[in-house]
Amino acid sequence: MRRLILAALLPVLAAAAAPAAADDIVRVGTPTGAILQAAVVPAGYDTIYVSGMTPPPLNAGAPAGTPVQFGDTKTQTIGVMKRIEEVLKGQGYTMGDVVMMRVYLVGDPAKGGGMDFAGMMEGYKQFFGTAEQPNKPARVTMQVAALVAPGMLAEIEVQAAKKK
Repeated sequence: MRRLILAALLPVLAAAAAPAAADDIVRVGTPTGAILQAAVVPAGYDTIYVSGMTPPPLNAGAPAGTPVQFGDTKTQTIGVMKRIEEVLKGQGYTMGDVVMMRVYLVGDPAKGGGMDFAGMMEGYKQFFGTAEQPNKPARVTMQVAALVAPGMLAEIEVQAAKKK
């Protein structure tokens, strides 16, 4: 059991021991992972907490609460990420400053009532871990029973930090 625990901790300890400037955010995780295992934000950083954002309507004339109104999970994730990006930009932050993300997904009727994790990841990967924006946040993704309006499949909140 001790060997298993030690084996599980070695990558985390190695990443945490990686050289970083004393004032830098420490991002713990594997380079190939989609998310971080942890982010350590030292003193001297400002933090912004962005409330849960829901998708913008694609078609204002569509019947309320229909897939036509908001789109599938991937489309909704992209719409939510763009809204988050706008809020961050307005406060002088970028998506690269995001250190924590919480993703709430409603079960998609087209997927048998299960959350469309793959669709969310397709949208997520357009904003995180790219050549233009390589940073990734720590993240949790969960299925919830419902969001504020019928037809909404995704809501996302983030915390971002940048040097003062």
